[in-house]
Amino acid sequence: MRALVYHGPKDVSVDDVPDATIEKPTDVLVRVTSTNICGSDLHMYEGRTDVEQGKVLGHENMGEVIEIGSAVDKVKVGDHVVLPFNIGCGFCKNCESGRTGFCLTANPGNAGAAYGYADMGPYSGGQAELLRVPWADWNALVLPEDATEKQLDYVMLSDILPTGWHGTVLAGVVPGDSVVVYGAGPVGLMAALSARVKGADQVFVIDRQPDRLALAEKLGATPVDDSKGDAVDQIMEATRGEGADRGVEAVGYQAHGPSGEEEPGTTINSLVAAVRPTGGIGVVGVFVPEDPTAKDELAQQGRFAFDFGTFFFKGQSMGTGQANVKQYNRALRNLIHRGLINPGQIVSQELSLEQAVEGYKNFDDRLDGWTKVVLHP
Repeated sequence: MRALVYHGPKDVSVDDVPDATIEKPTDVLVRVTSTNICGSDLHMYEGRTDVEQGKVLGHENMGEVIEIGSAVDKVKVGDHVVLPFNIGCGFCKNCESGRTGFCLTANPGNAGAAYGYADMGPYSGGQAELLRVPWADWNALVLPEDATEKQLDYVMLSDILPTGWHGTVLAGVVPGDSVVVYGAGPVGLMAALSARVKGADQVFVIDRQPDRLALAEKLGATPVDDSKGDAVDQIMEATRGEGADRGVEAVGYQAHGPSGEEEPGTTINSLVAAVRPTGGIGVVGVFVPEDPTAKDELAQQGRFAFDFGTFFFKGQSMGTGQANVKQYNRALRNLIHRGLINPGQIVSQELSLEQAVEGYKNFDDRLDGWTKVVLHP
């Protein structure tokens, strides 16, 4: 089969690799129809992780089931399914409590597994023609009859829509809240969309790329360009000096400060300043335990200076961690099916698998208009 393979920093290619196959009775085999390039794929592409050479990438996957293992009961051949990026077993302590992003079985010695991702287990990714899905009855979400028609919406259930939703859950968003989102990338845009669906009164999205800020406005949010003045000051002015009720961090450890240099703590500290006393902050941008190539010594250790004193005196709360996709994807699927939410509107490019190298380069270069890329193997 053909697949996108990692060979080293900024060195990927579409190669012939051995076909994915059923390895255990609980597996299914999926013919991939849509798979996204995620912003967190760029951490690996840029060499900022220890992903091994030869890894097939891709954790945002959707397709048609073409073969099932002998122990699979619910999922059938011919079903169109979307796969949560995090792989769960369904029976460990964390999976049973709904924390499927932190499965204790799928990646022994670690909490959490995923397709095609550094340190997240031995699983190949779905930027390929075929994908093996373990514990398929648990992991595969079967889609309704409009799966092909709405595939650009449904494929977002693999990661960014539930992750954006998770950010608003961690922050505690309720109807009538004002919400500030740092980052107008795909996850930040989904957080803004989620906040609107949940009845937020005002939603602000902070970034400095005009094309992404325009998308935020299209989704009903107020764009805030931090290149035109301190973003915290703009939020305070827009909220009558109170600050926003809730904040979502959707950038992660490669955040950049006003100077253009990487400052991994800048977005979280800015949210502490921009969110009102007793407000909530949800962090769904990726932060890592270590970043050896960072210029700052603290950042190399996965650390940064945190304004904890202000955070404490303001009585704020903060929730962190990757989304437990299965907590949300069934309900979000139903909203898509009924036409009540359409996350696919942020897709900027649809490419063939053979164009994946071009897609990675242009997405990583943050070219104007490259906001969300979907590959169709």
